[in-house]
Amino acid sequence: MIIYGVGTDIIEIDRIRKAMERFPKFVERLFSAEELAYLESKALKPQHVAGGFSAKEAVLKSMGTGLRNFKWKEIEIVRDMKGRPFVRLNGKAKDYADTNYIGDIHISISHSREFATATAVAEVSIEKRWMDLESMLVGANAEIRRSIN
Repeated sequence: MIIYGVGTDIIEIDRIRKAMERFPKFVERLFSAEELAYLESKALKPQHVAGGFSAKEAVLKSMGTGLRNFKWKEIEIVRDMKGRPFVRLNGKAKDYADTNYIGDIHISISHSREFATATAVAEVSIEKRWMDLESMLVGANAEIRRSIN
């Protein structure tokens, strides 16, 4: 595995709790329908919301971008059948990852009573790079054949 980038984030759970109280649409603005379903299964407890928020921040840092032109919902933290979190990118975030040969992004989330934290590791996708190189070579070979004829 070749690492593209590593990101980590930590946030005070109380800060998220206060945001949830002040802004009723806070959670809906940040999370996709699938993420919301997971958070609702956890009774929208602030520590789980904070963990999801921290995970999204860590993913952005692992990509080396910050939020920039992406939307929060374009970075999804979803769960597999065992409850293990994984990252799914959509929209401009996925386009950025594809253009920059970012493949899988691994995520770990944890929280204590006061803080939620997450770490993300973005891999370089050798397959995406190889496909681009192969495409360039095929195109170059076609151009050489045209110029010979």
